[in-house]
Amino acid sequence: MLPKFLLADNSQELPDTLFIIHTRSPKCIVECDVEDFNSNQTVHWLDKTPEDQNVVEDLMDEAETFYNDELESQEDLYDEEFDD
Repeated sequence: MLPKFLLADNSQELPDTLFIIHTRSPKCIVECDVEDFNSNQTVHWLDKTPEDQNVVEDLMDEAETFYNDELESQEDLYDEEFDD
């Protein structure tokens, strides 16, 4: 089973953009700025766009938490690599 969220990038074509992929229904890809989740954000719905705005808001909150946790984890790994 896939994780609920995946992080992707395309540094060749869009070096300042990250993509958070939501793999469960409603499936979507959140396109955002690499430095700020809420900057230049676009949601690409792969499933039908939810009519309930609360579902969308909850999903964006979860995606932002995932985004922040992943970036923090990458920073920690980077710091550990250079501390050795």
